[in-house]
Amino acid sequence: MSEACAGVRRGYRAILTDKDRSVKIESMNTEQMADVAARAAVHAALADPARLLITDILAAGDVSPSELAAMLAMPSNLLAHHLHVLEQAGLLTRRRSEGDRRRSYLRLVPGALDSLSYLPSRRARRVLFVCTANSARSHLAAALWRRASKVPAASAGTHPAAMIAAGAIAAAGRHHLPLRRQQPRHISRVRQDGDLVVTVCDRAREELGPLAAVHWSVPDPVPAGDPDSFDAALAELGHRIERFAPSLTAAP
Repeated sequence: MSEACAGVRRGYRAILTDKDRSVKIESMNTEQMADVAARAAVHAALADPARLLITDILAAGDVSPSELAAMLAMPSNLLAHHLHVLEQAGLLTRRRSEGDRRRSYLRLVPGALDSLSYLPSRRARRVLFVCTANSARSHLAAALWRRASKVPAASAGTHPAAMIAAGAIAAAGRHHLPLRRQQPRHISRVRQDGDLVVTVCDRAREELGPLAAVHWSVPDPVPAGDPDSFDAALAELGHRIERFAPSLTAAP
């Protein structure tokens, strides 16, 4: 047993006694102690204000290290230190961009901050999900959003395909998700004032730049084309939307 775990156990034994009775504590098993140690590491990682702010930013969506450095006006070496601490605590991961391969995106590990993170509230008339071809991820995201929120949703692409991918239609069917069979459309034909643009594709994010208010780096299931890839994309979008939707209210 590690010294930290032994200390936790001694602390529990010390505080759970009083004058009238003694409380017998069952020995905590190795798995329980490991869980306590992991939770303690999360709290320690978030004890620094800069690292807590980083997790607040990433709670909404993914950003590249260079974008994060600009947001925080922080030197790259100091940011690298903070990111390393958060990665070691199991709070964030990196994913290589599918567009600019020199770029990577930072993302929170799903569920890592469910009881700790703060997601600021937003208002929008509509959520507009955007990917490159508007053939899979953006359509699935819009369908999931309609099931999770009363705020309207739409989808678009930066370079629309001819039709929705058959794999996306099949995945929606497997998961009993109503999917509107709309022809892929260019963002210029769909975007309206008051839209909150959420990119679910690295290439679209890099093409749109600041126009994208939120970015979710979701791997493209179309190249692989197999059911597992589409199901994985659907599951990741579902997790993101489940977390993000309660923070967004409809704007007049």
